[in-house]
Amino acid sequence: MATEIAFSFAALNPSARRHIHVFQIHQFLDRFAMGLTVAVVALALTDRGMDLFQISLLFGVYSLTTMAMELPFGGLADSTGRKPVFLTAVVASLISLGLFLSTSDFYVLALSFAFIGFGRALRSGTLDAWFVETFRAAAPNVDVQPALAKAQWANAVGLAIGAIVGGLLPDILGEVAQSLGSSIYDVSYVASFGVMLGVFVFTMVAIVEKPRPRDATALMHGFANVPTVIKDASVLALRHPTLSILLAALAFFLMATNPVEVLWPTHAKPMLDEDYANTVIGVVTATYFFSIAFGASLSPHISRIFKRRHAMTLAASFACLAGVQIALALQGSIIGFVTVFILYSVILGVSETPASSILHRCVKDHQRSTMLSLRSLIQQLGAALGLVLAGTVAEIYATPVAWIVGAVFLFIAVILILVLIRRLAVETDN
Repeated sequence: MATEIAFSFAALNPSARRHIHVFQIHQFLDRFAMGLTVAVVALALTDRGMDLFQISLLFGVYSLTTMAMELPFGGLADSTGRKPVFLTAVVASLISLGLFLSTSDFYVLALSFAFIGFGRALRSGTLDAWFVETFRAAAPNVDVQPALAKAQWANAVGLAIGAIVGGLLPDILGEVAQSLGSSIYDVSYVASFGVMLGVFVFTMVAIVEKPRPRDATALMHGFANVPTVIKDASVLALRHPTLSILLAALAFFLMATNPVEVLWPTHAKPMLDEDYANTVIGVVTATYFFSIAFGASLSPHISRIFKRRHAMTLAASFACLAGVQIALALQGSIIGFVTVFILYSVILGVSETPASSILHRCVKDHQRSTMLSLRSLIQQLGAALGLVLAGTVAEIYATPVAWIVGAVFLFIAVILILVLIRRLAVETDN
């Protein structure tokens, strides 16, 4: 393996710099469109007459659809091209938004959430793989981790600004929506639909991918190759100790952190005055995304402290997260909770790109999308298991107890990454 050159944005050639800027804009717009609905989705469903059990079922439909389709469509992206698969994902998102806006029926809403999961599965491992491959072609042997961090920063900022705007729109334009016979929260969904159309156009114009055969025979051949691509990627993950350990660690990581992300509003709301509780939760949601973006921007600098040994950065991040998660569970006031939660979010942002960098170094281009989908699938399985366990513990005891139990999974992830560090040291020596 060739030694990677330290990243310097100023030293990159114009083609590589433009490539990073284009992908940052794309990630910002795509996540901005999603963020517009993040802050209001539960409120919009409640306004449509859904109870908490029905809302849980709808999110279950989303998770099941995503998990069922992750690998097949990652394999399709490797076989037929990343850009067309991503464009199909945008179409799925538009259909989902259209269905949501058109109904208050539970079963139609379930179909809408299925399309969200379908779009998520199509997105996974498509343009991320395109970005890495094109960057490496434009800047051979340059460390890709700081470039990924720049993209992650734009991703998180897009979600954060989208969450703020999505929370403000119902207050600003809600009366107009009601005068038209719609829910006040529909304005956020209409805005998301408009931005998503912009994402479709931007992808068509700005994302350049080497054309692959588009005739019907080639498309059928691409679908036919999906099982082989999936099998090869799965075998690679099983036979490649580095990938196996990394994916297992990421599963434990999500088992610990996903319950915090999902349950924190229910834990924080009783600490707040009822008159402004929802507003504060909306602001904290945006702060959560901004903090992740800040953490992503810090990641290359922290990686430099560890001499760009990404596994060391990952182990340190997971260890810090475990301690901060326990501290978060022990907070009894809103000021203390928000302060620790912001620190927690920053560390989450720091941990994202080191894991991606390790994975990309172990995978060849023809399997990259599928491996990213496999990673997403394993992470979602870990997140789902962690949420079920945390929900059970929280119901019997309390949410803070569930978070403290979850921190144990982070310590397990740290142990796995320490094993990974030893393996990478052996591979480097050989």
